[in-house]
Parts: sequence; structure tokens; C-alpha cells
Amino acid sequence: MAEHNYDYDVLVLGSGPGGYVAAIRAAQLGLKTAIVERENLGGVCLNWGCIPKKSLLHNAEVLETLLEAEDFGFTFENLQVDFGSAIKRSLGVVSRQTKGVAFLMRKNKIDVLEGQGVFQDPHTIEVTPAEINPDAPARTVSAANIIIATGGRARPLPGVEFDGERVLQYRHAMRLAEKPESLIVIGAGAIGMELGYFYSTYGTKLTVVELLDRVLPNEDPEVSSEVAKAFKAKGINLLTGVRTEAVEVSDSGVTVTVRNMQDDSTSSVEAAKVLVAINIVPNTENLGLEAAGVQTDERGYVKVDAVMRTNVPHIYSIGDCTGKMPLAHVASAMGITAAETIADVETLPIPDEKYKFMPRCTYCKPEVASMGMTEAQAKEAGYEVNVGKFPFLPNGKAQALGVKSGFVKIVADAKYGEILGAHMVGPDVTELLPELSLAQFMEITPAEIARTVHAHPTLSEVIMEAAHAVEGHPIHM
Repeated sequence: MAEHNYDYDVLVLGSGPGGYVAAIRAAQLGLKTAIVERENLGGVCLNWGCIPKKSLLHNAEVLETLLEAEDFGFTFENLQVDFGSAIKRSLGVVSRQTKGVAFLMRKNKIDVLEGQGVFQDPHTIEVTPAEINPDAPARTVSAANIIIATGGRARPLPGVEFDGERVLQYRHAMRLAEKPESLIVIGAGAIGMELGYFYSTYGTKLTVVELLDRVLPNEDPEVSSEVAKAFKAKGINLLTGVRTEAVEVSDSGVTVTVRNMQDDSTSSVEAAKVLVAINIVPNTENLGLEAAGVQTDERGYVKVDAVMRTNVPHIYSIGDCTGKMPLAHVASAMGITAAETIADVETLPIPDEKYKFMPRCTYCKPEVASMGMTEAQAKEAGYEVNVGKFPFLPNGKAQALGVKSGFVKIVADAKYGEILGAHMVGPDVTELLPELSLAQFMEITPAEIARTVHAHPTLSEVIMEAAHAVEGHPIHM
């Protein structure tokens, strides 16, 4: 595909779940491909985020089961809990996964160039040694097409620096040597709630601070309420509708001052450490984007169209650095679209309106999974809606698992039956969501889901019942 004066057909900057998937797809399509990585193959998701965090969360789930073992007829006289072993196990999972990505690079004959990549011009990247491997060779490479997949990093509070001791970001929180006695989490999105659940289960006294009026503020309000109820039952202090005014660090801990957004009063919370989990910043500075002529918005995110093309026709961008939706699976989908567009084969563009139907998952307990619009958002968009909601409590499998809360909620267009949104909270809902994602993608209606036979006893029957409820006739309620 490339002219002979280019070293590669495709060069990918960044090896996260967007970058390495894009590289594999490009190689599958016969393109000579390389990937530039300044840290570890797999990026933040594999090394610091999704994968090790799910390992820690599973540890917490096992511990919670043990702590509730008496309900199942088990008793312990001296249960020993080793926090360090949880961290060690998560690092083992990371090691196996990174080796797996390295194998895929070799299998697909993708060159891995270690170092920091910087544009010299629209087709040329200078790769210089990075901190993780200062002995890596410096080189300059050219490519017919380049994919920017440099991801993002934790956004700090203004005037508050991460120090890894008292003021933490998610990277620090994933690898603490000891469990903190107390922790304040600023930000009640997925990262804050997941890590908060983990530490609380291990015995850390937890306070969650959120600017908006509820935890998981991007989720359906009923979902947020269900999670808040579960967190409060664990003794977690939830402060919502408050703005973080100051973070003061001392030798003994941190003091966070918050302002109530309703009555303008202020109060303070003290803890051993504070975890800031408020958003991300794109990794787009110091890439030489100006030399390439690539445009970013005022926040630094790279502007792309529905096939991930930037304003420079042969340069593409995917994942968190585009500001579209900072989720690993979204980055992977974007990567496949970019690679297929470069190879000039049939692909699936992702216009802006499609991102709202991407699956969204929070892996605390209870789990949360959703896609599409909430009931309120659908009505605001002008739809007349039918809503079906069914709880997990009557479900036989849920009862066998000891589950007493949670539900599945389906929002559908009353006129055509199109699924506009799905909102789930409860056991394993992150594994149940794909049925509804596929239904929305294939324009399958709740009526058709309701008449699809679901195995019994399974948690998936709750989806079937919610679909029946959309039609006005749930069976087991």
C-alpha cells in the first residue's frame, strides 16, 4: 500500500486497547505495521486500569462472600486477610496479559518500537528512549498512515499535586503496599466507586465526595440510588452535591474541605489518604502535533470524524485522546474502524450519535451496566417511551446466589419498539448487558426479546421479564 520511501504502511502511537487492536487489524489486512510504546504494552487499561482493577475487585468480592459466609452455613474462627496478596495477585494477572499482547505482536509481525514518539512532519516520527527503557535505540521512522492512540491520564485537582503518598491517583491506588486506615475518594464515577468498594471491603474507612447530586451521576437515577443504598449499608460516608474547596496535606494525613452546593456551608473530612478520581487529561502534548498539522480542541483532544480521520487525511486518532468516550472497548472499536479505513475495506463508521449506545460498566458491588439513554433523556429527546423494569429479587438464580436487590430497566420507543436505553444494577449485569446491546444494534424489539426462550434458572431471565414489562405483562410479578 505504502510508497517505497515509507518504512511502514501504518504506525501506531500507543499500545493500549485501542492502539494494539488497531495494529493487529492493520496487520491482518496485509499492511506493514509498527507500534510505538513509551511504557508497557497494553497501556493503562492492561497495566494500571481495567485488568488489575478487576483482579482486585474479585478479591474484594471473595472477601465479602467470606465475611457473609454464615448466611451460607460457614463459620470461621480466625479469618486472615492479607491485603498485600491481593496486590500481588493483580500484578501476576497483568504480567500474563502483557506477555499475551507481546505474543500477538510477534504473531502478526508487528514491530514494537520502545520509546517516546514525536512527529517531525506529517509522515515522520522520531522515537527516543523513554524512562522505562533508557537503553532503547533512538530512531526515526516514516509511515504512510499514522494512528494516534496515546490515551489519557488522571486529571489532578487545581493546585493539588499527586504525590503517591497522601494524594493519590488511580495508578497509586492500584499498588499501595498497605491498606490505608481511612480514605477519601473525590469523584463518584466508575473509577472512584470501584476502588472505593475495594478498599472499603478490605476495612478502610471510606468517604466519597461528589460534586453532582448523586453517585454515578451519568447513570439512571434509580441505578445511582440502588448503589448508594448498598454503599451506605457498608458504612461508607457519601457526600454528594458538594464541591471540593481545598486539600491540605500533613504528616498524619489529609484534610478535605467541601462546600455544600445547596446551602453554601462548608465542612471538613479527614483521612489518611485521598484518591482523586475526577476525570482524565489527554496525552496529546509533546507529540509534535503542530509539526504534523493535526488539530485539537481547546481541551487538547484530537478531533476526528466517524472513521477516526483527523484533519490530516492520512493521520487518524482513537481512544481516550479523542475525548469521545474514555473506555477500553470503545478504543478497540475505534481502532478497528481506523485500520479498516486505512486498508480501504468495508468498515463500520462510528458517528457521534453512536457513542451513547456503547456499553458502560461499573464493577463495584452491586455491578452497574448500561447503554443508551435514560428514561428522562429519551423523553427530553422527544420520544414517547415504554419502560419495563424487573427486579432480581423474584429470580430463582438470584435467590440461590443470595441476591436481594437490583433490577433491569429497558427504555423503548413506544411507536416502533426500538430499544433506546438499558440500565442494570445487580449481580453480573456487566455480563448480561451484551444481549441488550446486540438487540439495540440489530433493531430487535423488547417484544422479540420477551418471546426468546431464556434458560431457567438464569439471571438472564430478568432481562426477559423486563422485556415483558415493556409490553405490559411481566410474568413473575
